Amino acid sequence: MQRRFPVFAALALALAVAAAPAAAQTFAITNAHLLTPGPVGEVKNGSVIVRDGRIVSAGATVAVPAGMRVIDVGGATVTPGLIAVNTALGLIEVSSVDGSVDTKTHNSGISASFDVQYGLNPASTLIPIARLGGVTHAVVMPDYDDSDQERELPFAGKAALISLGDGVNILHRPGVGMMLELGEDGAARIGGSRAAEFVQLRQIFDLARQPPRDEYPFELSQADVAALKPVLAGTMPLIVVVHRAVDIQQMLKLAREYRLKIILSGAEEAWRVADEIAAAKVPVLINPTSNIPSNFDMLGASLRNAAILKAAGVDIAIGGNDGGHRVREMRYNAGLAVSRGLPYAAGIEALTLAPARIFGVADQLGSIAPGKMADLVIWDGDPLEPLTQPTAIFIAGREQPLESRATELGKRYTPAR
Repeated sequence: MQRRFPVFAALALALAVAAAPAAAQTFAITNAHLLTPGPVGEVKNGSVIVRDGRIVSAGATVAVPAGMRVIDVGGATVTPGLIAVNTALGLIEVSSVDGSVDTKTHNSGISASFDVQYGLNPASTLIPIARLGGVTHAVVMPDYDDSDQERELPFAGKAALISLGDGVNILHRPGVGMMLELGEDGAARIGGSRAAEFVQLRQIFDLARQPPRDEYPFELSQADVAALKPVLAGTMPLIVVVHRAVDIQQMLKLAREYRLKIILSGAEEAWRVADEIAAAKVPVLINPTSNIPSNFDMLGASLRNAAILKAAGVDIAIGGNDGGHRVREMRYNAGLAVSRGLPYAAGIEALTLAPARIFGVADQLGSIAPGKMADLVIWDGDPLEPLTQPTAIFIAGREQPLESRATELGKRYTPAR
């Protein structure tokens, strides 16, 4: 049976999609404005065939197999699911309630070995809220506990990639990166100076390359040293939170010296050294709205950071406005970057294929292409416009509920007319 939906009839589309069972994974989306990075690109009137949760084919001249469930979206825009970076989804509920925050540790024997995968909560109410912004996967990153000023913590721990599918097991891939913070905050944890921090990092890396020993300096444990082995082998990227241009240059030098695979995060002054970052083939995770200096590290912050980096050939991914409650605003941030010179297609890519590429899952996620997971979002307008909303969301071909705690509370307390 074929069903047809008007372009902006979000409610009708949501009801029609919800009519099928949640486990349905074989269907065709037709009459769609496909908007995706990769070979398929932008197709004004195309189709996507999904079988068993994977994309079989997509494009303008795709034949729909007989008997397949058809969702005719009436010209609505269809994109890959968005991939959020720099999040704490699944690790935080209420930031002011310590018992609901699992992003960090104050254990003096756990630094690099801290692993967010063990604290993930699939039932977090923040996951559906992010999903309603079109987010289907997210990179969950650890943070630092600075309550004990005497505790030196060079590394925050290991990040993980999660699926925002409505289910029990949300872990998609553990150990997608090791977190390290430089700049004012990083230096405050190690020796009180950037100069001390870079010296100590070299000492730690040299120690980690040596045979195991019973004790290590700098509050490093054997577990921490073992966790750093993949970083030094180049199989796990080092995600470096850094802001000032000169600190970025120092990190690029350190990465060359130790042959590290690094990802820059924050990087408000990255535009000043964009050519050096591009030459080093180092990707950057940014928030394009960060243009007001919150400290001396960010005096050169600019709304054109994303556009300048992309023009220089840097692979960029755009994040939301915090790690939990405002993750879904990442697409608004991409829209702002587009308004400041980033090409529109690059804005879509920075939310989808670029983060997949940066974190090593571009063969599975990030674009509408044969063989990839059917993470698809149907929109009632331009995805980079704030008033646009998803009318259907699929993760691995499974339809997701268009509800969250926020929408349920809205229904409960909206006065009857």
